[in-house]
Amino acid sequence: MGKMPVTLSSVTSADLAAMSALCLRSKAHWGYDAVFMAACREELTLTENDLDTSALTAAWRDGALAGVAQVKPEENGAEIWKLFVDPPHMGTGVGRQLFAWCVAQAEKLGAAELRIEADPEAVPFYQRMGAKITGSAPSGSIPGRRLPLLRYTLR
Repeated sequence: MGKMPVTLSSVTSADLAAMSALCLRSKAHWGYDAVFMAACREELTLTENDLDTSALTAAWRDGALAGVAQVKPEENGAEIWKLFVDPPHMGTGVGRQLFAWCVAQAEKLGAAELRIEADPEAVPFYQRMGAKITGSAPSGSIPGRRLPLLRYTLR
């Protein structure tokens, strides 16, 4: 797969099912079992409500959906709720482009920082982008599991 350009587009209701499926494929790439994936399904599913309460974008390469990102405003900043790259597109710059989009969304919201509750497998990516681990947060899907919490300073 060559370095086709990546284009970002706004999201409509028609995109939500394909985007949700991509989130699940991306998460499963890290070797989680079916029970774990079933527990994550609801949290990784994008809904009509997400269109109203967050900024969403889809990354496309050569006509194929390659990645998804979601940013939600927070009291004192913004948070990346989803940033997933379809496994065949991992390592091709899609994630970097989506992260840049997330930063731009947070800046539009006037956020001082971007908060990220990351899958442990994604931490090295976020660190390469300049985010710092600042603690941990409880998983939204798996009771008792904690996730690395990172912050990316905007100003």
